[in-house]
Parts: sequence; C-alpha cells; structure tokens
Amino acid sequence: MLVAVVGLTVTASVSFAGAKAGVVKVAIMTDCKGAFSFGYDYDSGGAQAAFAQYAHGKVKNKNKPSAGMTGITAGGKQIKIVGYGCGNDTVPLAVTETKRLMEKLNADVMVGPLSGDEAVYVANYAKAHPNKTFIIGTAGSQDPTLQIAPKNVFRYHGDGAMWNAGAGEIAYKKLKWRKAAIIMDDYSFGWTSAAGFIADFCAIGGEITKRVFPPLNTTDYAPFVRQLPPPNQVDGYFWVVGGSGTAPSLKAFEQAYGKLDPKKLYGNLFFAFLGADKVVAPKVAGAYVGGFGTAPGLKTKAANAYRAIMKKYYPKLPPDDGFVYNYYNAAWALVQALNKDGGAIGSKLQAAMPRSIKPAFQVSNGGVLHLDSNRQGIQDQYPLQLVKGANGAVAANVVGFVPDVDQSFHGLFKRSSPPPGRTQPKCVKAKLPWQGKIKVVKNGVITKQTIK
Repeated sequence: MLVAVVGLTVTASVSFAGAKAGVVKVAIMTDCKGAFSFGYDYDSGGAQAAFAQYAHGKVKNKNKPSAGMTGITAGGKQIKIVGYGCGNDTVPLAVTETKRLMEKLNADVMVGPLSGDEAVYVANYAKAHPNKTFIIGTAGSQDPTLQIAPKNVFRYHGDGAMWNAGAGEIAYKKLKWRKAAIIMDDYSFGWTSAAGFIADFCAIGGEITKRVFPPLNTTDYAPFVRQLPPPNQVDGYFWVVGGSGTAPSLKAFEQAYGKLDPKKLYGNLFFAFLGADKVVAPKVAGAYVGGFGTAPGLKTKAANAYRAIMKKYYPKLPPDDGFVYNYYNAAWALVQALNKDGGAIGSKLQAAMPRSIKPAFQVSNGGVLHLDSNRQGIQDQYPLQLVKGANGAVAANVVGFVPDVDQSFHGLFKRSSPPPGRTQPKCVKAKLPWQGKIKVVKNGVITKQTIK
C-alpha cells in the first residue's frame, strides 16, 4: 500500500526552540472516531499513567484520561502535552491530525498512532521530519518498522503478525485443523494480523483455502460471510474483523450458517478485548484467541506491579488491554530517554531512546524486551482461550507462552519482501523457532509442559 507523505519539513531550528525554553512538547495521537473511538481514553490513559508514575505528572480526572494532566517533568525539562490526535483509523484524517500536532502545535515527539494505516502514513511522514521523534502507540501494521523503518520511529511492542505467533500451531494441534479460511479487515492491520496466523499455520503444515476482505467499518457483513466456504468444507475460520465490526460480522455468519461452533472459530485479539468479553465471548466460549502482547491473569511480580500502577491513576481502565499497555510502555520509554539525555530532542533524543525496557508481560531474558536493528520490539507472546468462569462470565485466559517473537518470524518476513496484503504472505511450510516449544500456561503460571 502506497501512502503519500504530505507536508513541509519542519526545520531543526524551530524544533529546538521548545527545548531551549525548557519545554519538551509531546502529542498523543489516537482515535476518537470510527471503529476504535474507545482509544481516545484508553491510549491517553496508558501514556499518562506512565507520565504520572515516572515523570511526576498529576492526573486531572481519574475517570477521564483525555482531561489531561499537569506537572510532567523529565530530564530537567517540563513535558507539555500540546494536543491529542482525534483520528478515525483512516489515512486522510491521520494526515490532518499529524500535521496539526507536529506542525501547527509544533510537537517534538508523538506517542501514537493507534491504527495500522495511520502508522504507515506516520512512518512515511517521519522520514521527511527527521528531527521529530515518533513512538508508535499500539498500531500493529508491519510496514512502519520493517519495510519503511525510519530511524526516528520506535515501537516497544509487537506488530499484528507477532501477536498471533503460536496461533496456527494451536489450531493445528489442539483443534486438528488442516484446512482454514480467513476473513480479515481490508487494511494494513487486518492483513498483518492475518499474516501471523497464515505464517504459523502453514509453517506446521496447514492450508489456507480462502481469504475474504470486508472493508474497515463495513455495516453489512452478509455478502462477505457468503464468500467464505461453508463449515463442511473447512476445519475452521480465523476471524480478523475488529473494533465495532467483530460482533456484527459473527452475527452475519450465524445467520448464514447456524449456531457458532467455538471449535471452528479462532479469533485475533478482537475476540478477547475492548468489551468483547461481554458481547462476543459468551457466544464462542471455548474458542482460542490470538494474543496482544499482554497476558491477562499472568501471575508475575512485574505484571502485578504494573496493574497496581494503572489502578492507582486510572482505576476504570483495563490494564491487561494492549491499547492501554502499549501506550504506557511508549511513554515510559520516552521518559527514560529524556532523563538520560537531559531533556534534549531531535537526534539526541533518538540516540537516547532505550534499546531495551522491562515491561510488565515480558518474561524471557530476565524480563527484558529488546529492540531489533529497526527499533522494533522483540516480544513474548501469549495465546489465549475464552473460558467460562464459575460465575458464568467468559474471560480470556492465557494458555500458552511463546518467547522472544521477532518481527521477521525467523526470516519469513524481510524488509525486501512486500508488506502483508491480500496475497502476502504465501502459504509455505517452514520451521519456526517456537514450533513444538510453546509452553503451557495454567492458572497464570508458565509451566514446563509444551502444547501437544
């Protein structure tokens, strides 16, 4: 997908003016419209909790993160949030909002964006604005840190493909799938999320028989569901329809083919997060779900400490949600860099950005997450399953642990290869580092058993 970079380059002299005055200007780019409109408070809350915990920030309203905060300082400088982006997961509005934040409001640093196509645009924009620093919020498209990969863009979490590491193997082994079809949102994150399942499932010997592409923000999913092969022709379906589209797309499938069978459905993260536990999960209890780089219920010291921090500042936000967690880590990394470089911006800030952090849900390497040479996180992943509890509620439980997943999937994805799309990647058998080595997680504890 080609995204045009629009806008004039902001000169270094203008950018450094804020730092000389003792103020580092930060923008939080998120969505307040469209399929991911919930992100306005989830994302800003995650980032601001880190500013509160590590940079002296004072929360204005614990129930409304977008109300902002005051008193943020790091590296001897005042950190001022100059604005919040109000995107709608599309490129045109991302263009308008990025230019407003970075040029009109003259932000030195952007924490964000939320969505895949937005991040592709922002990565291209970053190339033309090398003195600005961009820390991806929770966008999961592959392109920004692999095919584009400007030196002033950082990502401290996985992309959508990485989040589904292990999903294909679980479908093959636990559900005995051999043939699967995929329905995916027709944009960069949908393609990337599906790419992880395709790579993982095909690597172990599975076959993808059909790929279907409803546009993002579709309202009538019936025509797209009808493009899928009927249940008697495949072993299952990998579902990559997200945001406000998850529930109606499954309803359309139910109307076409009857009651949903959890053993024939495998969802990406949108089966388990963003209120899906109340709307989607009850209909598909027992279904497996791809991860989000988080581990709901994981019983480790680091995970519990992070949850306590979020509860302290924004008690109504779900800490195990990746939208909250990823923005938190992005802001925390920024604070570390500013403390290291004395509040400098531009190339000095970029050089100071940490190449490793110790986030809540990283267990391997002593809990340290490392960035690769493209400044992309190499992240532990946690496959999930929707389980009905004693109280009747359905929630996502961690069932697997896949350590140190890298963006290339051990060389399957390359900078020279096309980014994920309608036909990319191909379905090929391969040996992945975690194949046959995914650890079983029981009751929030990683065991020595492997998934069979």
